[in-house]
Amino acid sequence: MQFRNGVFAITEEQHCPLYNVGEEITVDGGVMRLPAGKSTCLTLAQDVLNLVCEDVAYEHYRQGAKKKSRFQCGGCGGHISFEYKQEKEFATVQMKLLAAAQRKEKLKDISQFADLLRGIQIFQPLSDEDLLDLATLLKLEKCPWGFPVLQKGDPGDHLYIILSGRIEVMDEDGVTLAEMGKGDVFGEMSLLSGEAVTTTIMAVEPTELATLSKKNFRHMQVRFPALQIFFYKLLVSRITTINQQRAEELSSGMVGQLVDIPPVELVQMINSNQKTGYLRLEVGKSKGQLLFNEGELVYAVFDGKGAQEAFYAVLALKEGRFSFVQGLTPQDMHYEPIGGFMGMLMEGMKRLDDLEA
Repeated sequence: MQFRNGVFAITEEQHCPLYNVGEEITVDGGVMRLPAGKSTCLTLAQDVLNLVCEDVAYEHYRQGAKKKSRFQCGGCGGHISFEYKQEKEFATVQMKLLAAAQRKEKLKDISQFADLLRGIQIFQPLSDEDLLDLATLLKLEKCPWGFPVLQKGDPGDHLYIILSGRIEVMDEDGVTLAEMGKGDVFGEMSLLSGEAVTTTIMAVEPTELATLSKKNFRHMQVRFPALQIFFYKLLVSRITTINQQRAEELSSGMVGQLVDIPPVELVQMINSNQKTGYLRLEVGKSKGQLLFNEGELVYAVFDGKGAQEAFYAVLALKEGRFSFVQGLTPQDMHYEPIGGFMGMLMEGMKRLDDLEA
């Protein structure tokens, strides 16, 4: 089978779980290379394979001008468009050497970025090859003193890792709530919950940040299991800190609105404080309840759904009223956990991401 060479650039993307606009697919000498650091989409690979095997023009003429043909991949819930990218043809040896030097410099930049990551504790379990792959997913951002990295109300669509410098977390009155330095991570709460940023983050000295988009964050969790465990633990730690501030309220029962306390935080608060009782929910005409025994979910029903599906439906709620009443009847105390709590929580959050997409 004969394969034609070609470089194809992604020009449009809608909810593709892997790839971004601007990334490239290369076929050279029968070898296909997909964007660096990314998992292989077999659907896209098959589409490109068919393209380079068939007699399909990469470019065509229209109204006397050469136009690029647009190709598409839509085998999953997402969709991307890609076009043939004309490789530069250098007429002189000097120009060829210059192009090679530019490619070498780009690889050098990625290698230096990987060296910076190697000094961060959370990345120490990764191999040198993994660090290079990760460096292709991250973007370097330099912030001067006094620069507002994030402001309250901003969409939470990036993860931030401090490579150098220092930042402060401030409330709406400008009061400093916390300080962070090299190796610290922020933005993961909003990234995982889908909620807007709740505090302002300010650089209090020149700071270098590695940033990761929401899509690449999800990819990173699949690609590097060691980092997935780290972020699970970080999420638990952050939510536990918040929950400690509300533990007294739970002790005497609690009533509120889900717009004030999102379901993800609410159930995690009950779990981390090992509370026993009934969490009752009312959203319009839909009602339900979750039963917890020492923090473990032992029963769930909501809007006609039961067990884990009811739990996932509750996590997706954006509004409604809830109440938590301590204690279970002797009969309800005999229920067994319906699943590992953290595993169900992360599965529910993944479903929320997929639903938004």
